[in-house]
Amino acid sequence: MSMRSPAPRSGKPTRLHSAVFQPIGDEGRAALVERRIAEAIMGGVLAAGERLPAETELAAAFGVAPATAREALLALRERGLIVTRRGRNGGSFIADSADPVRFATRALVDSSRVTLRDAAQHYQAITAACVELAARRADPGEIAMIVGRLDRVDDRDLAAWRRASDDAVIELAALSQSARLTREQMRLQGEFSPLLALIDTDPDARRAAREHLHAVLAAVGAGDETAAARALRASVRFTVDWLIAYRERHAAATPLAPVAPSAST
Repeated sequence: MSMRSPAPRSGKPTRLHSAVFQPIGDEGRAALVERRIAEAIMGGVLAAGERLPAETELAAAFGVAPATAREALLALRERGLIVTRRGRNGGSFIADSADPVRFATRALVDSSRVTLRDAAQHYQAITAACVELAARRADPGEIAMIVGRLDRVDDRDLAAWRRASDDAVIELAALSQSARLTREQMRLQGEFSPLLALIDTDPDARRAAREHLHAVLAAVGAGDETAAARALRASVRFTVDWLIAYRERHAAATPLAPVAPSAST
């Protein structure tokens, strides 16, 4: 049984939002359900106040038993990430106190520079493969449509900009016509999106990141796979350098309050 992903309060689900509610393929694993939802909350993919599917729908979406979904929701409530409301319009909702920037900053500070650079190398390898193939296989009109959608987004709306830029990268991956690369890109985009959202909070860095993304799109649209890969590498270098500088500033500041551990650990 399949279930349509619930639409965020802003309307149509984004590709990254839809990816949250995909089968985990491992019956009885409440921890995996909890982690997938928690990461989406921390990354801002699931917004404060957003209603989650009912337990039975959630179980069907993830391909787990209803008791497993119930256990995952209980763990998320204990962590303060969701709240339950009773009554006709009740259900499980993302807590208003769930702060993606705080969670992403804590995760970044807890990571070493080596770990961050290693993760970035993996992201770069997969994304570069996607854009090189897209440069060979995509129609320029398809790239023009992605650019048009990006240009219609006001990047001062940080949530809208993050959704649009994540979607643009995933669309590029899809244009590679490689199902395996696209699945891995979706997974990595979900992992990196919370960190990229930190960059969005800096207007100058956000502007630079937007220019890097447009450079990648322009090269893919021109069918120049070498230039596309070069632009992608420049984008990743900029991202890593900014994140390391941000990490060092916050690591030297007053320690952040620890994020509540998962009830399943």
